[in-house]
Amino acid sequence: MHTMTYTSQLPIVDLAAAGRGPQARRLLHAQLHSAAHDVGFFQLVGHGVTAAETTALTSAMRAFFALPEADRLAIDNINSPHFRGYTRVGDERTGGSRDWRDQLDIGAERPAHVPGPGEAPYWWLQGPNQWPAALPELRIAALNWVERLSGVAERLLHELLVSIGAPEGFYDDNFGPHAHPHLKLVRYPGSAGDGADQGVGAHKDYGFLTLLLQDHVGGLQVEREDGVFHDVPPLRGAFVVNLGELLEVATNGYLVATKHRVVSPPGATERFSVPFFYNPRLDARITPLTFPYASAAPGVTTDPANPLFAEYGRNELKGKLRAHPLVAARHHADLLAAEGRQLTTAG
Repeated sequence: MHTMTYTSQLPIVDLAAAGRGPQARRLLHAQLHSAAHDVGFFQLVGHGVTAAETTALTSAMRAFFALPEADRLAIDNINSPHFRGYTRVGDERTGGSRDWRDQLDIGAERPAHVPGPGEAPYWWLQGPNQWPAALPELRIAALNWVERLSGVAERLLHELLVSIGAPEGFYDDNFGPHAHPHLKLVRYPGSAGDGADQGVGAHKDYGFLTLLLQDHVGGLQVEREDGVFHDVPPLRGAFVVNLGELLEVATNGYLVATKHRVVSPPGATERFSVPFFYNPRLDARITPLTFPYASAAPGVTTDPANPLFAEYGRNELKGKLRAHPLVAARHHADLLAAEGRQLTTAG
């Protein structure tokens, strides 16, 4: 009973209901519509990802973080102009403050695309991953996860669009074989010695959908309508789903991207977390959605410090330059200077 009161704070959506006949699908759409319009966060079950697939990923991830530090630093993301690889504790920033976690950033496995003359600088974000030599199973499990969750997210996006009266395939052309998914394997090592408890600071995600696999420790908090950050207790076998800024922009604020953060676990408790970001092609231009509720859309929440661009790649590059200052300084000093000039003129 105790668990029910906890999990009732976020809606639970069963994606498998889409295949159980018209009535079950209608109910799914009502739940999805409400969750995406009112909260921007929900727990997803019925997604079809098996316990065996999940274990393959989480055991490879734990093995990675158990490697000697030298093995992890051999694939430090400072080596990668594409922002791929390992970030040590405290090297990533959210809202200008350091995040007390270490992580491995993985994307679609593609050849590097160094931007040529006249090409957008966001093509730097395409490139190969860095993998630990000692752990070949990690590459297999992680790339399998990217593929599986891309499929789940695509089905979910279709149902979500139908739930608000839009054509289910409206954004299919923005994804396809050149979509830009992003997977993070994250470890929160417990609280920082200086008492700072920002596992990751309050932020919104800038893609379409995020599917998060939590472990049993918890620590994720979501800002609700009351302006207070509420805990999201782990639900076994579920993904915590939140909407990204692109869906908020595409629906003129009818669907909400919600601020969330992670509070570090107490003492020396480790927490592992696997967020998967379902992102479109870097050069995708996001067309505003045509849907029956558009007249009820409140408009997009604007933040002068965080301008949103129509081309997805510009949003992601802006975020990466801020989050990974060491990589940016080593590989992209020219882009940092350009962004500084843009912000000055925007202000």
